[in-house]
Amino acid sequence: MKNSSITSLPMAPADDRRARMLKYTLAMSIRMVCIVLLLFVQGWWLFVVAVGAIALPYLAVVLANVGARPAGHVERPGGVVAVRAQPVPTQAMPARDTGGTDPRSSSGSAA
Repeated sequence: MKNSSITSLPMAPADDRRARMLKYTLAMSIRMVCIVLLLFVQGWWLFVVAVGAIALPYLAVVLANVGARPAGHVERPGGVVAVRAQPVPTQAMPARDTGGTDPRSSSGSAA
């Protein structure tokens, strides 16, 4: 059963490194067994064990470098968003017509 994840983030680098090291260690352990078996087997088994002892280092490196599958698109918060600058609308201010008189003064009153 596949483990479900609540995020779209890939595996943590430390966990990914640990999984790759385990794959490499397993493959190289099998290679060491093949090397020891070279001393004891005969016939066509000798060929099989020799191929294992010779090919496993290459396969171990390839398997270790594969790493985890990417989780897909990762959404990163705080990314740069391009925003087009909107021009500020300019409206003509209506001219004030004071007519040469002070609007605070009342007509008909003499000072």
